[in-house]
Amino acid sequence: MLRAASLRVTAPRLAVLTAVHQHPHADTDTILNRVRDTLGAVSQQAVYDVLRALTSAGLLRRIQPMGTVARYETRVGDNHHHLVCRSCGVIVDVECAVGDMPCLTPLDGRGFVVDEAEVIYWGRCPDCTTSPSLS
Repeated sequence: MLRAASLRVTAPRLAVLTAVHQHPHADTDTILNRVRDTLGAVSQQAVYDVLRALTSAGLLRRIQPMGTVARYETRVGDNHHHLVCRSCGVIVDVECAVGDMPCLTPLDGRGFVVDEAEVIYWGRCPDCTTSPSLS
């Protein structure tokens, strides 16, 4: 995967890809901790640089729902969307609302060639909805 994206295969890149694959929608601190669990001493800047390189190469997708820190996922190449719980912050994938990519076609595209639509649905997850302290 790294070579196909014209990136050198390095231990930090492999560790970051593995961490994000195992923890979809993880923030940078979570990814950093998982990488350090795997490799030992790795600088925060090194992980940030790897995240940036992998995102630029299209191997990771960076999302940042309003009011939250950036999150990363390995699910790329499809135009899926996300559900975000207002109570606990859990983020889950949801398939496109309608049709083929880009899923949602603007009523008036104003000349743009749309190739992606980003939709975030906000609400409360089933756990928070049924929690007696939040009902």
